[in-house]
Amino acid sequence: MTQDPDSAAPQPSARISLPELLLLAGVFVIAACGLVYELAAGALASYLLGDSVLQFSTIIGAYLFAMGLGSWLSRYVERQLVAQFLKIELLVGVIGGLMPAALFMVHSLLPPEHSTGFRVLLYGLVLLVGTLVGLEIPLVMRILKAQFGQRYGLRELVSQVLTFDYLGALLVAVAFPLLLVPHLGLIRTGVFFGLLNVLVAVWALWLFRGQLRAFKSHAWACALSLLLLGTAMLQAEQLTSWAEQRFYGERILLKRSSDYQRIVVTESRAGTRLFLNGNLQFHSRDEYRYHESLVHPAMAAHGAPKKVLVLGGGDGMAVREVLRYPAVEQITLVELDPQMTQLFASLPLLTRLNEQALQSPKLRIVNADAFGWLERSREVFDLIIIDFPDPSNFALGKLYTASFYQLVDQHLAAGGFAVVQTTSPLIARRSFWTVVNTIESVGLATTPYHAHVPSFGEWGFVIASRRPWQAPRELPPGLRYLSPEVLPGMLQFPPDMARVETGVNRLSNQLLVQEFEAEWGKHH
Repeated sequence: MTQDPDSAAPQPSARISLPELLLLAGVFVIAACGLVYELAAGALASYLLGDSVLQFSTIIGAYLFAMGLGSWLSRYVERQLVAQFLKIELLVGVIGGLMPAALFMVHSLLPPEHSTGFRVLLYGLVLLVGTLVGLEIPLVMRILKAQFGQRYGLRELVSQVLTFDYLGALLVAVAFPLLLVPHLGLIRTGVFFGLLNVLVAVWALWLFRGQLRAFKSHAWACALSLLLLGTAMLQAEQLTSWAEQRFYGERILLKRSSDYQRIVVTESRAGTRLFLNGNLQFHSRDEYRYHESLVHPAMAAHGAPKKVLVLGGGDGMAVREVLRYPAVEQITLVELDPQMTQLFASLPLLTRLNEQALQSPKLRIVNADAFGWLERSREVFDLIIIDFPDPSNFALGKLYTASFYQLVDQHLAAGGFAVVQTTSPLIARRSFWTVVNTIESVGLATTPYHAHVPSFGEWGFVIASRRPWQAPRELPPGLRYLSPEVLPGMLQFPPDMARVETGVNRLSNQLLVQEFEAEWGKHH
């Protein structure tokens, strides 16, 4: 009869000693820190190089590869396991903890044409930190086996360590987007978890103080690491301000991290600019061209819209244009980020831009995801204005799918119009016509058009409806760009922007995100 190889292994007692508990708690912290460095690198790559699936995918792939490499290299660590573990913890804490700050600084110092150098540093640090993180868990398992081997068989040892490892990863995966980045920012989050890594080294230094040959040297290394990271934590705000000042090249009037994005407002002699996650949303010197083009061709063509829905557009600029129509009785603004609507409804420097549109008694503000809100709502609107950021990731890409436009159609009155901002038909030609094709796939007629906005170049829009759209003969008074004479030219697409055959953007394929990344990636 064959004996189970684990049956003769030592069985763990019911009680775990304090040294074991502290070491297993260290595994929990190690896993949390390792995942934070991975997420921080992916978020930084998206923030600084473009908010894209490509950045996150390649960062995560490189990091996991490096962790595997580190696990393989751990077999060559044979002596003084605790001392080696201490060194690795300090290196992970210092390098991983300071990685976001270092990348911010280098990106701010390098000119845009030297982005290759930044990418080399980014992936070099990701590989280095990932390799060090990959060394940690195998060493912890071997230390536990060496110190408490009489209590653990292989099965129990692996089970204990991996349980704490996965729990730490789960906690951070939830906390990173919901708590850490919104409240600490990327730089402070990195430094905070670097400090936790160093504290694990301090635990190990205390637990195994009788086994370390060079205790004083290790103690000094821990103290210096704590001092370095503690100083970085205290200076994180100044460093962030300096890096952002360099990045935007203008005086920063406002910076705020919400649960969803980094909001930055800058000012120069030319005017005020709004950035979300580093991407320009408007420039006060020419935003009127964009917002007049977005709102008035559909609004004026309708005749007398009473109920208007604005999806996105938390800055209130589209609402400002809607309020030019006296017949409008109710405007519903659905904006995901409450920070956006609060800022643009209360701060004087921002309310001047939208002419206090978000304080209008006709306006109802709903802070919710537009997709989910449309699924729950039963309201019908005469006009729906869709002013979302470009489809640079899957979270935004779902708002340009056939499923989303079907919801829009359900909320559109029989004679109503919907209008969608639709990226640049010149730079992202395939992306633009993919949106048009997707809207048509749900049975809506489309009227594509474009306008020149100096801050963005040629920019595209699409009117969707059940009835044919006809150019309005009159527009509200006081417009600075749009006029009945200008409208016909906006409908003409020269050969380099003319329609091309594309697929339909669906939730199941997110074709548009891929098209957008490929086209704008070439431009940048």
